[in-house]
Amino acid sequence: MTAVLATESLTKQYRMGEVLVNALDGVDFSVQRGEFVAIMGPSGSGKSTLLHLLGGLDYPSAGEVYLNGEPLSQLSDDQITRLRRRKVGFIFQFYNLLPTLTAVENVGLPLMIDGQSLHAKRPLIDELLGLVGLAGRSDHRPDQLSGGQQQRVAIARAFVNQPEIVLADEPTGNLDSRSGAAILELLRRTCRELNATIVMVTHDPRAASYADRVVFLQDGKIGQTLRNGNDGIPVARIAEMMTSLEL
Repeated sequence: MTAVLATESLTKQYRMGEVLVNALDGVDFSVQRGEFVAIMGPSGSGKSTLLHLLGGLDYPSAGEVYLNGEPLSQLSDDQITRLRRRKVGFIFQFYNLLPTLTAVENVGLPLMIDGQSLHAKRPLIDELLGLVGLAGRSDHRPDQLSGGQQQRVAIARAFVNQPEIVLADEPTGNLDSRSGAAILELLRRTCRELNATIVMVTHDPRAASYADRVVFLQDGKIGQTLRNGNDGIPVARIAEMMTSLEL
């Protein structure tokens, strides 16, 4: 398999008064094409910081992020912005849909921002809405959709530019357990059907159990990794790991 995303000695430091905080401390990490990776760790372990750096939303203090072998540090701000629009999809906990737009328009928003024709891309948008189970809701606005349906729209939007990688930040954190499980099954299925590559930050062992690999962060460093075997990653094993990190 080919590494779609990789980091090398990735470091991020913040200054809090006179104290220098290492949010990330020399992280080496890679994601293979078609892989679904979950990142877990205690509060303050660097999970969200890592996700922001992977998506070009923030700059590292040292080290490098590579997307398809291209170092992000060599790109200008405008090039980083174009890269985010065209090669990276984002799924957020609170959906981030525009309330005045229909499902079709929300899914197609990244295309419109990129100057592409919504009409020309309508077959792709309809295909994605069908994939996430919303073929009959294309003209509905967010206030006409449930939370789980809104997150399905957000997932379709993340894939509309056929990105190299999708970054998901607690994608089920605002959903009930039933809706959350349906969203995770959907993400799992998109990996298979679209050969998608997904990196997901989560605090939920049940959510992480859907991944091919669970990577644990502690104090800004990568610790142990659990891999999905024939029977999946046991939720109890993930929960045990999290408990040991939080002690």
